[in-house]
Order: sequence, then structure tokens, then C-alpha cells
Amino acid sequence: MSGQALDLKRSTQIIRRHRILVGALAILGLLAGAGYTQYKPPLFTSYSLVVVPYAKGFATANSAYIDTQIVIAHSDPVLVGALPHVGATVSLPTLRNRVQVAGLTSNVISITAKGLTADQAEDTANAVAASYLAYLNSVGSPVGRLQARILGKATPATGTSLYVRMAETAGIGLLPGLLIGVILALAIGRGDRRLRERDQIADSIGIPVLASVSAERPRDAAGWAKLLERYEPGLVDAWHLRKALYQLGLVGMNPASSTGPSGSPDGGSRSLTVISLSSDQRALALGPQLAALAASLGVRTALVVGPQQNENVTATLHAACAAAPPLRSGYLLVAVADHDNVGLVTGVELTVAVGVVDGDNPRVADTVRATTTVLGVSAGAATAEQLARVATSAAVDDRDIAGILVADPDPADQTTGRIPQVGRPGERRMPTRMTRAATESRR
Repeated sequence: MSGQALDLKRSTQIIRRHRILVGALAILGLLAGAGYTQYKPPLFTSYSLVVVPYAKGFATANSAYIDTQIVIAHSDPVLVGALPHVGATVSLPTLRNRVQVAGLTSNVISITAKGLTADQAEDTANAVAASYLAYLNSVGSPVGRLQARILGKATPATGTSLYVRMAETAGIGLLPGLLIGVILALAIGRGDRRLRERDQIADSIGIPVLASVSAERPRDAAGWAKLLERYEPGLVDAWHLRKALYQLGLVGMNPASSTGPSGSPDGGSRSLTVISLSSDQRALALGPQLAALAASLGVRTALVVGPQQNENVTATLHAACAAAPPLRSGYLLVAVADHDNVGLVTGVELTVAVGVVDGDNPRVADTVRATTTVLGVSAGAATAEQLARVATSAAVDDRDIAGILVADPDPADQTTGRIPQVGRPGERRMPTRMTRAATESRR
């Protein structure tokens, strides 16, 4: 799957599969946008107009005169005089950045002020204009004492509130965060070689998927004991597991009414080994779930944990089976074995053995041998190469993998794994559809 082209459907599946990554980056972008607004909040703007009479020595309509007044209005003496009226938290450099002075005509200037609130912006414009007038009328005025006047109070402040601007910048930050998350998800998904769809799993080794069910995830021996005694799958999962047992020839469709002593179609004892990868923790529960279901159907069943290629993976299950008495009203026997053949288990109709192998170097011969072998795989837990290694190891040990059980299938997977229409041995299949036949009427 490495380097595989992405179509819309597959891209959507990858994004949904990595929704946590995409969502986390989208939220990070949202918080970054909101944090930027908090760090640099929006400012309200107000302005005040001041009419300045011409000073001696300056010609009427002289542009240099109004430029001089702009410099005076924005000078430190004027701004320092305005500081007490604009708030204690405003420093001189901050006030200098928030105030702008411009000439509108040859003797009219505009003092524009900004503030965190509308009131602060208006107060700043009024304070700077008043300080400017006071300075022009003082003995320190560089153009001589002038009687300037303000054309009314500062205009009502305009601007965007902090919360509105924060919502805007958060939305702006959300978009790049979401885009980055989607790009990363597609990049990761495009290089992901693990198999997720049932058809992909089946095609990898040419073996059909018999059933796909939700897998339990016990964490300790007590959890495994609870699963074996109280496992109650949903109606769909129960039917899939029951149908898989039937297709494998291990039990009849109605074990309770089976004519044989064992509940299998021909009355003989049957055994099943469920092999999973040591890196696939979810698939480990498939064997115990099958055994618990069979026992719930009234089939005397044994669950055996024998020699394993990786003992650490099955340690808690091994402990649960070593300590537990017969379960499910006596229909389920759990045990551990130090041999590789479940034929030594007696007094049961069906034996389910658990086998775990290493995905990179599988040795199926190290697991318990049974009359039937299936492979348990979780969606997105194994690559085609790993499954091929397991199938090859099974063939070397003269075992035929009869089918695949998929744990926790991808909700978006619409494939079936090419489930075969298996006919029962010795049965003649009835036609499922009447074909059109020509008829002739006789008179």
C-alpha cells in the first residue's frame, strides 16, 4: 500500500481514521488564533480636530507650518501631559504608538488615538488634544503662545470588541490547523502498509474472511475469567461467530438438536487453533470468545492455552486458565497444556486452542496443533507480508489455514472479505431460484 494513489473515498477513510490527529491540530490552530488576539487585542479608534491659528513668522497656507504643528502635537511634552488622563497602565512608548497626528488643512490637525476600549480611545484623543492646546499656550511653545481650539469632543470610538475579534482569529487559525492535520493524516495514511479492509486481508494470502466481530480487551487474569464466564456478544457478533463455527464444520447450525454426541455435524470431536500475531493484542481474544460462545450454545468446550512462541502476550490468559474451574454451567473447561497436541483433552466435544506467533519470524509449529486452524487478525494491525509469513509457516508445518477471523473491523469498511458460500459435506444444495422453463399445453 506504500505509494498507493489516493482517491476521494480512501482519503476520507484515512482522515476519519486519523481524526484525533486532525482534530488536535485544528484545535491547536484555533487556540493559536485566539491566543494571538489575547496577546495583541484589537483597539478602538477615536479622533479629535484642533484648529491652530497662524503664528507670527509663518505665511498663510504654508505647509511647513502645519508640519511643525504635527511634530509638536506628537512630541513627548504633549504626550507626557496627557498620560495622567489615559490610564495608569499606559506608558509613554505605548501612548506614542497609539497616537497619530495628521494635517487636514493648513491650520487644522487631526489627533487620532487608539485604546483597548471605546472609552479609553475617546479619553486618549481628548487628553492629547487638551495637552496640545495647553502646551501651545505655554511659554515653552516653540512657535510662541497660541490660542488654539478644539472642534468639539472626540468622535465616538469605532472598532471590534475583544470577543468578536477573538472568534474571528480563532476561526482563521482553525483553517490552517485543519489543513495541516489533513495533510499529515494523508501523508501517514499513504505510507501505512497495514491492512484494514476485509477484502485486503483476504486477498493478502488468498484465504476468505469467515467472520468479523468486536473483540474484548481483558487487561488481567480477572478480566479473562470474566470474559470466559459472562461473555455475551451482540446478536450480530453471535451470529457471525456461530456461522463461522458451522462453516468450519465444528458445530451444527443448531447444536442443541444435533444427532451426534458432540454437537458437530458428524458427531465427532473437533478441535480448532486460533493463531494471532504477538503484536495484535485485540485478536488474542477471538479464541476465548469462540470457546465461550460455543459453551453458551450447549457444546461441551475446552479452551486450551498451550506452548506459545511469545509467552508474555498470553501470560494473563494463561494465569486465568490455570486457576479457573469449569465455567458456563460446566460446559466450558479451561486449561493449560505443556504439549503441542490438543488430542489429549478428553470429555469435550470442541477444543479451542490459542496460538500466538511473531509477525516477523512466525513459527506456527510452536503452537498447539488441532484439526482446524484459523488466523485471527485485527483491522489495521498487520501487513500483507506478516500474514504471508504466517501462512507460509503454517504450510511448512503441514497446516491448512481454513479461514480468517477479523477483530474490530473498520466501521467504514463495506467489503466482505469474500465470504465463501460453503456447502456442507455430503449435502445436495437446493436451487435458490427457479429458472424459466418452456411448457406445452396438451389438448
